[in-house]
Amino acid sequence: MKILVTGFDPFGEDKINPAIESVKKLPDEIKGVEIIKLEIPTVYMKSLEKIDEAIKEYNPDVILSIGQAGGRPDITVERVGINVDDYRIKDNEGNQPIDTKIYDDGENAYFSNLPIKAIVENIRKNNIPASISNTAGTFVCNHVLYGVQYLLDKKYPNKKSGFIHIPFLPEQVISRPNTPSMSISTIVKALTLALEAIIENDSDKKISGGTIC
Repeated sequence: MKILVTGFDPFGEDKINPAIESVKKLPDEIKGVEIIKLEIPTVYMKSLEKIDEAIKEYNPDVILSIGQAGGRPDITVERVGINVDDYRIKDNEGNQPIDTKIYDDGENAYFSNLPIKAIVENIRKNNIPASISNTAGTFVCNHVLYGVQYLLDKKYPNKKSGFIHIPFLPEQVISRPNTPSMSISTIVKALTLALEAIIENDSDKKISGGTIC
């Protein structure tokens, strides 16, 4: 078994992105499973092209993408990606699609086929806050969550993929008062626990993870 883990490069006003920084620090092997690490650009379509190339090269069983969700206080495991790009800011190459489909021939939405509730449970059991998220936004994170599932649907059957959002690092919130953050060591531990849950659970657990609103 092989798992491809991707992390975005810095974007916007930030000079660091906890996504790629935490991915770099993951073990090369977890429970006998090879962990392949890949930096991807925060760029419309190029992010997906780089992942597609890596799938062809490494033939991973699972693709797990990591992104920054500044302002969120916990590790959030995404449930669904939607077929829309609506960028509030420009990506790293100046693209800013608005109300645009990611793929014209794709479904309106694709759900992650990872054991998202087992992931959250495993992280929480180790005293790290985590939850299910039902929106990955409409920027490049959702673009990748949706786009990778599209690739699996159209080109790579029998693989799994999903997306996890992580908070800011402490050094990113020095000039952002009252904004939550999480240490890089805690994030790396949480992602390692997430990967363990993926490895150990072929199907998800039937436990509550929803919200009222």
